[in-house]
Amino acid sequence: MTAPAPLDPRKSLFRKVEKAIQTIEKSVDVASTVASAAGAVIENFQDDLGVRGGRLYERRDHGYEITKTFGQTKPVPAGLSVPLDYAPIEKVIDDGVVVLDLSAPGVDRAFEEKIGADRFAAIAVGDDKFILSFSVDPGANDEDLLVSLGILRHAVDQKIRQEKMETLLEEARQIQASILPKRLPRLGTFDIAARSEPAEIVGGDFYDIIPTSEQIIGVAIADASGHGLPAALQVRDVYTGLRMGVARDFKIVKTLERLNRIIHESRLTSKFVSLFYGELEASGNFIYVNAGHNPPILSKERESILLRQTGMVLGPSRDAAYSRGFVTLDIGDVLVLYTDGIVEATNARDQEFGIDRLKRAISDNRSRTAEEILGAILQQVSAFTRGAVAQDDRTLLVIRRGTAPAVEKRMTAEVSIPV
Repeated sequence: MTAPAPLDPRKSLFRKVEKAIQTIEKSVDVASTVASAAGAVIENFQDDLGVRGGRLYERRDHGYEITKTFGQTKPVPAGLSVPLDYAPIEKVIDDGVVVLDLSAPGVDRAFEEKIGADRFAAIAVGDDKFILSFSVDPGANDEDLLVSLGILRHAVDQKIRQEKMETLLEEARQIQASILPKRLPRLGTFDIAARSEPAEIVGGDFYDIIPTSEQIIGVAIADASGHGLPAALQVRDVYTGLRMGVARDFKIVKTLERLNRIIHESRLTSKFVSLFYGELEASGNFIYVNAGHNPPILSKERESILLRQTGMVLGPSRDAAYSRGFVTLDIGDVLVLYTDGIVEATNARDQEFGIDRLKRAISDNRSRTAEEILGAILQQVSAFTRGAVAQDDRTLLVIRRGTAPAVEKRMTAEVSIPV
């Protein structure tokens, strides 16, 4: 009878590594991730690797301070720290993971004995903000320690990066939610509807309706390059600059020139913004500036007019110049402002929805309400792409001039933002 093959001790060890990683992945923030890592190492590797306890070092201006101890570890005085140039600190930062004893070069024997460490393994995590040092038995295998702790170090760093990214995305989502209008103001017989659908948690699109007087509203739509927090911050700059310019009664060309300088001088990686801004009077007169944005479509009874660029996108050139355009919205006319995500939506054959399809969608529905026109456009885009996940943000703003005051319920913006 053949004897069963002996269990590979490495396999047993790696199972415990996997178990420790599962514990780390359940953490909810940076502090708990580091604490989970320390607890998981002590719980899973006490027998296999001789881990008795550990210490958490946190980087401070003057060095690394011991802020917490784990397991069977000698208590240390509050505020105890080591300088940044302490040899074991420099080595763990350089190598990521180390195993040292009191005879290693640069080790301060008196200090290590003071904290109860005669042999220790350490990892640096969180961009070297934290160092976890574990007291280990003299006979523990160096290679097993280095391999196991190296894998766990990678898991901790990955989890911390994920948590930071989630925090940044949530901040960006809150910024975006705060600047999109909750309600759209009325203006005479104009019916207005708007919607913004980010392709990801947050995007670089935004729209705004700014009351400037009882007879005039400002209308804006913008698309910042990139996604995430940089794009959201860039959009916030545009929102703030527009609002300030309107509040101070600046002319629209001057307002965009000021915004262009703000974006140009920004240190964000996302520093190109296309923007369309116009001022609509109750009489139907509409003066606008188009800074490199997709040309809004003014649908009239027998033609569609494109409100083309009157200047370059905001950001690349500090001294960019802008001019004004002028049109009139007559009764029954529909003005549609949109971003790239509408006309550049692609189908399975890599064809774009395009501006011609958008024109037809507007023309076919121009007798309907602004909200119905908006819904019809988005439905046609979705049908064209067969419901595929959007690759870019989709933002629409529809203004229709009717013959009677718009119904109150049609004045409410529908903003689609993940929560």
